[in-house]
Amino acid sequence: MQGTIRQTARTLLTELRESPFSLASIIVAAIASAALFTFLSIADEVDEGETERLDQAILLFFRKPGNPEQTIGPQWVRESAIEFTALGGIPVVTLLIITVLGFLAVERRWGAALFVSIGILGGMLLSTSLKLFYSRPRPDLVTQLDVIHTKSFPSGHATITTCVVLTLAVMLIRLTDNPRGRIYIFVMAVIYALLIGVTRVYLGVHWPSDVLAGWAIGTFWACLCWVAMTLLQRWRDGRLRFERP
Repeated sequence: MQGTIRQTARTLLTELRESPFSLASIIVAAIASAALFTFLSIADEVDEGETERLDQAILLFFRKPGNPEQTIGPQWVRESAIEFTALGGIPVVTLLIITVLGFLAVERRWGAALFVSIGILGGMLLSTSLKLFYSRPRPDLVTQLDVIHTKSFPSGHATITTCVVLTLAVMLIRLTDNPRGRIYIFVMAVIYALLIGVTRVYLGVHWPSDVLAGWAIGTFWACLCWVAMTLLQRWRDGRLRFERP
C-alpha cells in the first residue's frame, strides 16, 4: 500500500515538472491576478475619493502634532529615510540595470538578460504610463522632503523597486537549491521593497494608497514576466507543445 502511494506521488511530481503549467507557474499566476485585482481596487477607491481620510491620517502620523514640517523621530531617522529612498530612484536603478545586464552579457546568458530587461524596463514604462493616466497630484498636506517631478499615483519608487527586487530575486533563487537560502533571498527582497515604499510616505511625497498601488502593480508585472519567461523557456526546451484537438 505504501509503495503504491509513493509511486503515485512520484508520478504526480513528474507530471507537474513536465507540465507546461507547473504548480509554481499556477501559484505565481494566482499571485499576479490577486495583485492586479488589488491595484484596480485601490485605483477605483482613489478615483472616488474613498481613501482620502485614511491617506491623510497615515501621512500626519509621521509628522509631529501641529507641525507638518517636522517628521517624528530623531534627525538621523529623517536623514536615513532620504538616503534609503534614493535607492529606489531612477539613477540608482539605471546603474543597477546596466551592471546586471553587463554581467549577463559577459556570461552570454541572453535569456536571463531578456528577462531582466522586460521585467525592469517594462515595469518602468508601466509606472510612467499609469502616472500619466491617473494624474493624481502629490500630497500638499505636509512638507515634502524629497525632490519630485512626476505625478503621484502609483508610486514610481514602489512600483520599480518591486519589479527590480522580485526580478533579481528570481534570478538568485535559481542559483541555489537550499530552501533556507531561497527564503532569505525572498524575505530580503520584500524588506527592501517595503523600506523604499514606507520612506516615500514618511518623506511626504506620496499618499499611502500610492505606495500600496505601486507594490501591487509591481508584483503583478514581475509575476507576469516570470510566467511568460518560464513558458518560453519550456517551449524552447521542447517541453511545451500545443497540439490540435
